[in-house]
Amino acid sequence: MFMNPLDLLNITNVGVFVIFTGAAGVILLSKPLDKIIMFSLLQGGFVMVLAAARYLDVAMAAALFDPISTIILLMAVMRINDIRTSRGEEVA
Repeated sequence: MFMNPLDLLNITNVGVFVIFTGAAGVILLSKPLDKIIMFSLLQGGFVMVLAAARYLDVAMAAALFDPISTIILLMAVMRINDIRTSRGEEVA
């Protein structure tokens, strides 16, 4: 009759929670490096949901390309900070 509350802790629900946490962090945080960290969290949740839906080939491709995109984002943020510093602007 009674539902066990631990039944809600499956990989899909945890993945969706991680996606929403990452999305909220990307929207609410102001520093670019914090946004990149939260974007990585969002990507991790996305891979979890893909694996739960048994799209393992897509999950594998996403798991391979997510770190590459994070490194490219970090390089872009570092370059933007260098340009802002050379112009004398305030770095966020």
